Amino acid sequence: MLVADQVTKRIVVATFLPGESRSVIPNFLRWTFEQNQHGAFGLFGSSRILLIAMALVVLTIFWLSFRDATRHSVTARIAFGLILGGAMGNIIDRLHYQYVIDFVDFYRIWPNVFNVADACITVGVILLLLSSLASRRHA
Repeated sequence: MLVADQVTKRIVVATFLPGESRSVIPNFLRWTFEQNQHGAFGLFGSSRILLIAMALVVLTIFWLSFRDATRHSVTARIAFGLILGGAMGNIIDRLHYQYVIDFVDFYRIWPNVFNVADACITVGVILLLLSSLASRRHA
């Protein structure tokens, strides 16, 4: 997933102007090149160093909070892998481009443009929470 995200980002950067959109699935999905200099959902300012540091701190907190779960649950391991891969993809963007490249635009159903790394983080957090809830129910 991370490789596909990085390859797609390179295509978008090479062939799109910032803000440009192209239809992928008419009336449903388009690729829109956004240069996201902020954190999740446009929050947390635009300091590249601060955002990278925050991502590393959050990853550390997640690892410390869920390390026991990852030892005992395949779902938790997959979830943490998605979170780690997504965060690293966005950190790579910030180091290489000075911003995160967002391009996935479900403009009819979601107001924000995002990337595959963002989706991996979101799915990973949801899986991690569900895995945690399931393990507490069985305890």
